[in-house]
Amino acid sequence: MLLTRREACGVFPGAALTALIGRVELDEQQNLLPSAAYPFEKLPVHPSNGAEFRDVLKGRLATGESLEVHETTLPPGGAPHPPHRHLHSEMWLIREGTVELVVNGATHRLGPGSVGFVHANDEHGIRNMGTTSATYFVVAIGPGSDMQP
Repeated sequence: MLLTRREACGVFPGAALTALIGRVELDEQQNLLPSAAYPFEKLPVHPSNGAEFRDVLKGRLATGESLEVHETTLPPGGAPHPPHRHLHSEMWLIREGTVELVVNGATHRLGPGSVGFVHANDEHGIRNMGTTSATYFVVAIGPGSDMQP
């Protein structure tokens, strides 16, 4: 059955709206992150073993990658967990204090403004080696990062 131009003009807006609604539902199902702002004072604090964690965001980018961001504050000598490996990559943005980042046995001392990066599957660990609290943001991207606890 052929449509006239008038009939086609009546059908296409409805089809476009249906496609848009379908896309929004698909985005929600895939846990896609919306554009947003995350004021620091509104990030809830989760204490654990002397450390404090603030979840910032967790989900999938529109390009398909999983992303998780949180802030960690460690007491002097503290570490969030033993050295480990995982499928996603991680980046640390040091805000205050001095940390020791160990990647595949190589030790790096990082202070405020420094950035550390670890490739997927590389063994890594971080600890506060200073005499005051150390605070840093973690940006995890890749498989499973949006599933981190």
